[in-house]
Amino acid sequence: MENKNYIKGILSCDFMINKVLFSKKSDEYETPNDLFNSLNDEFHFTLDPCATDKNHKCKKYYTILDDGLNQPWTNEIVFCNPPYSKIELWCKKCFDEYCKGVTIVLLIPSRSDTKYFHNYIYKIADLRFIKGRLHFNNSKLGAPFPSMLCIFKKEVN
Repeated sequence: MENKNYIKGILSCDFMINKVLFSKKSDEYETPNDLFNSLNDEFHFTLDPCATDKNHKCKKYYTILDDGLNQPWTNEIVFCNPPYSKIELWCKKCFDEYCKGVTIVLLIPSRSDTKYFHNYIYKIADLRFIKGRLHFNNSKLGAPFPSMLCIFKKEVN
């Protein structure tokens, strides 16, 4: 009987941990300025396809009304911090645009066990894992998950 309660307790903990790791209160968490600025110094971004009028990081940006998933990214250098509720669609969009020659830096949770990671990122993008937990600009606490940068960039010979 004691063993059943122990297992029940572990399952409850697993549920709570998973609930926290995959929770989201909003799809509009603003990228920390210091992270964006250091990446912008390296890549010189021209498009933020997942922004609001208040949190956009580039002069050219798309809001939810513009629907960055259905806009062309041709001839842009893209910084993408997508809404995590539609992360697979955004990863596919980044992959598709990369195949057209677009350079993209994608900021997402580090979840290497997902299908979208293996379908659109693994062995395609260069990965940079972020040490510690990101503190998004409009959040009091750090993210409840680790984050990574996926860099889609064609090598120029």
